[in-house]
Amino acid sequence: MLRRQFLLSSSAAALAASGLTPLARAAVRPRLRLAMIGTGMRGQVLLRELLRRDDVDMVALCDIEPIMLGRAMAMAEKAGKPAPKAYGQNGDTQAWRKLLEQPGLDGVIIATPWEWHAEMAIGAMQAKVAVGCEVVAGITLQDHWDVLNTQLKTGTPYMLLENVCYRRDVMAALQMVRAGLFGELVHLQGGYQHDLRAVKFNSGDPAKPYGGGVEFGAKGWSEARWRTEHSVQRNGELYPSHGIGPCAMYTNIHRGNRFTRINAFASKARGLHEYVENLGGKKHPNAAVKFKLGDIVTTTLSCENGETILLQHDTSLPRPYSLGFRVQGSKGLWMDLNQSIHIEGRSKPHEWEAFKTYQDRYDHPLWKKYEGAAAGAGHGGMDFFVIHAFVEALKADAPMPIDIYDAVAWSAITPLSEQSIAQGFQTLDFPDFTGGLWKTRKPIFAFDDRY
Repeated sequence: MLRRQFLLSSSAAALAASGLTPLARAAVRPRLRLAMIGTGMRGQVLLRELLRRDDVDMVALCDIEPIMLGRAMAMAEKAGKPAPKAYGQNGDTQAWRKLLEQPGLDGVIIATPWEWHAEMAIGAMQAKVAVGCEVVAGITLQDHWDVLNTQLKTGTPYMLLENVCYRRDVMAALQMVRAGLFGELVHLQGGYQHDLRAVKFNSGDPAKPYGGGVEFGAKGWSEARWRTEHSVQRNGELYPSHGIGPCAMYTNIHRGNRFTRINAFASKARGLHEYVENLGGKKHPNAAVKFKLGDIVTTTLSCENGETILLQHDTSLPRPYSLGFRVQGSKGLWMDLNQSIHIEGRSKPHEWEAFKTYQDRYDHPLWKKYEGAAAGAGHGGMDFFVIHAFVEALKADAPMPIDIYDAVAWSAITPLSEQSIAQGFQTLDFPDFTGGLWKTRKPIFAFDDRY
């Protein structure tokens, strides 16, 4: 497998030197037979993109929640597609294993609760079924090593479906980084800053999937059934990939650079408790729950090439949505919160410029080409691009643009941050999941205007 990875890296370098793009390959499979495990709210968003395509046959769907599975099956019918085979109707939590036995399956989308991702991805790869996994590759650090080792052993394609890497302004900033507009990169920031109180609690009524109460766990519905428990039991950067994904692409992590050290700090936990008291009253049983997750978790990473990266997880307090991106180099910086940019020698000293003019100038070819196809897709079009990338790379038997090394390193920030906080905010060594291959691997993400 080490030789295989070396050959992939060498091939990418040779293509780049020849003026071609590393992922530009003819499709070897014009159509794909895909399945989906997990047809909840997130799964249905991705399913919509898959059903819109004429090169994908959705042959199987699996979910243990009959309402969600029924909605997904209805989506296929409404799209005029053949009915996928349904698994899990009887509540069997192992029904996904039967799905993977379906003959001729090219790939599977995993959109289940986080705690299932590693086990399901490992099972799929062992069955030689390519994996497109929703973000969070595993829970424990050992999960991440197990997922990685399975992929290396089987050679089965694995892509982390991190959609923010395809956000339009994020991709324009990537073009600017590659054009040297910011000079040499020095510091980057990102995070997940999103008020999720109404997602973590609800009335338990399927008609009100978000908000409308303060129940979670068995009494909750949709994400409140499982996601809130992570805030009860864990304290760390629980959702790192939205922030670290673009930052890793900007700094060529695993492609000539790597994370070297990590530490994390957590504030006190107040937001979720106050939310329960305000909506449910001080006598509500959930008002007695002790939430372990700090309201603000701040994680810092150092890189081999000298950059620093700061992430913030902020989901338990009232706030507008923002991922807080900042890309700063020796010649200037971009920040997404104010959608502003400052470039030395172009901008007036000490003044911001509107980012829109630069974004239009450096708009990524993917967005120029597929803007129409992405219209109406989830998360401002990002969900079209991440599904498109997985499908096209799989059809072409090309390396996944967000690959196994990206997946495990970005996701491993969670257990490492938990360890840092638990040990008194200690700074830890960051594992080299590539085993040294980061030194020779070449960048491939978004170098092809097809995917």
